[in-house]
Amino acid sequence: MKLKAIKFFSPEENVPKSKVVEKAAPLPTGYISNSGKLVFPASALRDLGIDPESTHFKIGTQQGKRKIKSVYLVPAVGSDQTFSFEKSGRGHVIPLAIILKKGNVNFESEKLIFKISTFDFDQNTKGFELAIETEAPKPKYTGKPRGRKPKAAVEAE
Repeated sequence: MKLKAIKFFSPEENVPKSKVVEKAAPLPTGYISNSGKLVFPASALRDLGIDPESTHFKIGTQQGKRKIKSVYLVPAVGSDQTFSFEKSGRGHVIPLAIILKKGNVNFESEKLIFKISTFDFDQNTKGFELAIETEAPKPKYTGKPRGRKPKAAVEAE
């Protein structure tokens, strides 16, 4: 019998590989008040590592778009041409009513929320993208109806 090339297995190769799926942490959120202010809850600012008293931002949107779908906040050192936080209730706000109105954002009649994600503005500056979306309506209850049954409509004579 001729000697053939044989590949030998190890016991580690016989163990099934389990895929560990990491759940991504939910993005911090805020909302746009009906007076046109970007409202950041204290927990969202803490998660993002933003100090609301000392941080100033340059605020912008994507160029060439008629409707604002995202607002970009880039930390800036100087206080000229920048926006800062104002204390309001339990959170902090940035008033942007006129800019949002010019950008066709209907904050007066719709409840709008935004999800905050980070992006690299340049090599040493991290910016924040606020993706604006309408608040999803509560899903319709599809379980068993409770309570008394509604009276049947009176039959037409």
